[in-house]
Amino acid sequence: MIDSRLAIVVLAAGQGTRMKSAKPKILHNLAGVPLIGHVLGTALELNPAHIIAVVRHERDTVAAAITDLLPEVVIVDQDDIPGTGRAAEVALAALPADFTGDVVIVSGDVPLLDSETLSELVAAHRSGDAVATVLSALLDDASGYGRVVRDDAGRLDHIVEQKDATAAELAVTEINSGTYVFNAALLREKLSLVTTDNAQGEKYLTDVIGLMRSAGSSVAALPVRAPWIVAGINDRVQLAEAAVRLNQLIVRSWQVRGVTVHDPATTWIDVSVTIGEDVELLPGIQLKGATTIERDAIIGPDTTLLDCEVMQGARVNRTDATLAVIGAWSSVGPFAYLRPGTNLGAEGKIGTFVETKNSTIGAKSKVPHLSYIGDTTVGIESNVGAGTITANYDGVNKSKTVVGDHVRTGSHNVFVAPVRIGDGAYTGAGTVVRKDVPAGALAVNVAPQRNMSGWVEANRAGTAAANAAAAAATDTD
Repeated sequence: MIDSRLAIVVLAAGQGTRMKSAKPKILHNLAGVPLIGHVLGTALELNPAHIIAVVRHERDTVAAAITDLLPEVVIVDQDDIPGTGRAAEVALAALPADFTGDVVIVSGDVPLLDSETLSELVAAHRSGDAVATVLSALLDDASGYGRVVRDDAGRLDHIVEQKDATAAELAVTEINSGTYVFNAALLREKLSLVTTDNAQGEKYLTDVIGLMRSAGSSVAALPVRAPWIVAGINDRVQLAEAAVRLNQLIVRSWQVRGVTVHDPATTWIDVSVTIGEDVELLPGIQLKGATTIERDAIIGPDTTLLDCEVMQGARVNRTDATLAVIGAWSSVGPFAYLRPGTNLGAEGKIGTFVETKNSTIGAKSKVPHLSYIGDTTVGIESNVGAGTITANYDGVNKSKTVVGDHVRTGSHNVFVAPVRIGDGAYTGAGTVVRKDVPAGALAVNVAPQRNMSGWVEANRAGTAAANAAAAAATDTD
């Protein structure tokens, strides 16, 4: 149910220079989702009446990404006045004039903040008498963060940024996470009083806390249960740390749902992946995008699947696959490369050092070794011999190869597309198939073997080969 008295503002205007990247910081991926996507997802889970995102740096790119992730978000532009206070001010202006509920403010670069924590913050705010509630954290080293300063009774007094803090305030280890709940009406009123008279020349949102406190209103700070929940991402080091933490949570969530993970440290799973019970994940796994794996499948070791469907009981070993469908109880790998459009039928096989692309391989059919199968359809219960190449590209156009049911092709074949091999047909080893093979026929085009006696002695005299041949001839005399 929509909470008509709740609005959420996502601050996404920062430049993120410490990321050292041409890409906006909040668009860097974490478990397959941009940082801002995690924040928007958390906001949506609270069912607010309004979600507003404030943008500025790389405005068009960021706004397009946000809209793509969550179309119902209202995009608001921050002007030339810097600071989180100004960002909140322009966001409030986008709310209906009669909105008098609670405004939650979150940062677009805090991806691990979960809906449970945010819901607890809103509940604590609403159950108390505070007009503002800050989510704080206790750190061993608070360097770089704004400090939460409490009075002698332990109540929140004010928040001070590090650059403006006194020595006593710098000794405080409780920090401001940048996540707040405010009474909307009082926030509007107090933001109009905030100036840029500080060390950074910015309009601080945190100054509102002091103004509210000075006016006699109650304000509160709620420490988070674990500091990593509110950890912001400012550089690649912090991005990697967050990735490890989030992946640990994802892996554990699948373990408790019945997935065996042999080595959690080398198993990486995107948030969008779906895994069935009794799936077994061996070491060195990356499951990415919209990959789905049905029950009883075994994946790995050393396998990457992107946007793949793996059916029940399939075995995928040392494989790189993208946009592929792997049938039930089939086998893939080791060292297979499945490119987009690969569809392997039930109980089929794509074996060692096989590359496939835009091809359907029917139920119980096999491509066991050392082959390239592109733009091809293989029927049921056929076997494609080792070293087979489908020559699907003539330099201008790509053409189809069709292999029928119950076909047996020899080793080291080349199928020059477009070509069709009929049901039940055979091809000999080394055959280059340039025209259709009728059903039940044997296709061969290997020239008769010719042995030229004495060629080595005549043309490679004095070599080890010539000496060996001469000794062999002596032995047979």
